[in-house]
Amino acid sequence: MEARKLHEKLAAEFFGSMFLVMAAISSMILFDSVFESPKGIAVFASAVAVAFVLCALIEIFAPFSGAHFNPVVTMVILFEKKIILSTAALFILVQFIGGLAGTVLSHLMFLDEVGNLFTVSAVQRTSYIYFGEVICTFILVFAVLLLVKTKSRKISLIVGFLVGGQFMATSSTMFANPQVTVARMFTNSAAGIRPSDGLIFIAMQVIGALLAYGTYKLFFAKALCD
Repeated sequence: MEARKLHEKLAAEFFGSMFLVMAAISSMILFDSVFESPKGIAVFASAVAVAFVLCALIEIFAPFSGAHFNPVVTMVILFEKKIILSTAALFILVQFIGGLAGTVLSHLMFLDEVGNLFTVSAVQRTSYIYFGEVICTFILVFAVLLLVKTKSRKISLIVGFLVGGQFMATSSTMFANPQVTVARMFTNSAAGIRPSDGLIFIAMQVIGALLAYGTYKLFFAKALCD
């Protein structure tokens, strides 16, 4: 099959990143602010929404770009030499832009609740929650590497279930994605994170991704024939 053109790949990463962030932020606004649900119900609803939407987005956009939607996923795919550096850099750029667009569109849909399209979050996420980001990012990246290695035909379903499940099973509620973290720095909803905490989240995500890649290379990289 002819290689996809670069603009198609970048468009897929942009829209996938945008819709992923919209699922995370809009679901929290809807249940926390509009429905005034208990926080536990809002988190559960957001986990389900993100899992369902992510599964669909991978199915839709994987044929075009591989459906990364996540700079640390792009980073390890670069390490595996399945993408060149210039393309990886463009992927990461449009992922961040798409995520910020997702924040704005989420706010636009619920403007009467949030009050503005763009604001700096004041939601604190500190202490042991940082370690949660190492764990959940490790799990996500490790799973992606193994699924790609084994040429799984169920990547969308497995990753969707994994992210939704870990959303409810980690102290940080599974950000595991630098572009999502940056996008959530600019919402005053319960989905937000203040920038000082967000930067630490991103550092923890990179650490988790590197640990996952090192573990994969140590134990599984040569386990199967490509």
